[in-house]
Amino acid sequence: MMSESTIKPLGADEIEAVAALFEMQLAEHEVQRSPAELRSGLQTLLAEPQQGFVLVAMSARKPAGVAYAARILSLEHGGWSGWLEELYVLPEWRGQGVGSALLAAVVAGASERGWAALDLEVDASHRRVIPLYARNRFRPVHRTRFVRDLN
Repeated sequence: MMSESTIKPLGADEIEAVAALFEMQLAEHEVQRSPAELRSGLQTLLAEPQQGFVLVAMSARKPAGVAYAARILSLEHGGWSGWLEELYVLPEWRGQGVGSALLAAVVAGASERGWAALDLEVDASHRRVIPLYARNRFRPVHRTRFVRDLN
């Protein structure tokens, strides 16, 4: 149960383990990023916390889940807003409240930073997470996302 875990901000000592979790999460979406790229991004967030934040669900001193929220300047939301870029819970911890606790902590962190809103997207193959977001007052926005790689 979640009582066996705690949610904390990313610390430098967790970068390696958290990068490994993000690598697993991205692989579920068929996105390949090297551990070095992920570590670099996490190190940048620690050095530039105004850009966003990473929260880690810890159990027995090991990460059980992670969430990353990025800050964006949104005209749609009238100011600084957030994008919940990633939320990932290890399969063995799913259904035990870890995702709910991470999401609540992200919403609290975004509110503390004065962000006007928090946007996210759900991969079509990960529909199981939709009830989590609905329970937490997220509502669907019917749009189609496009992306263009620039590298």
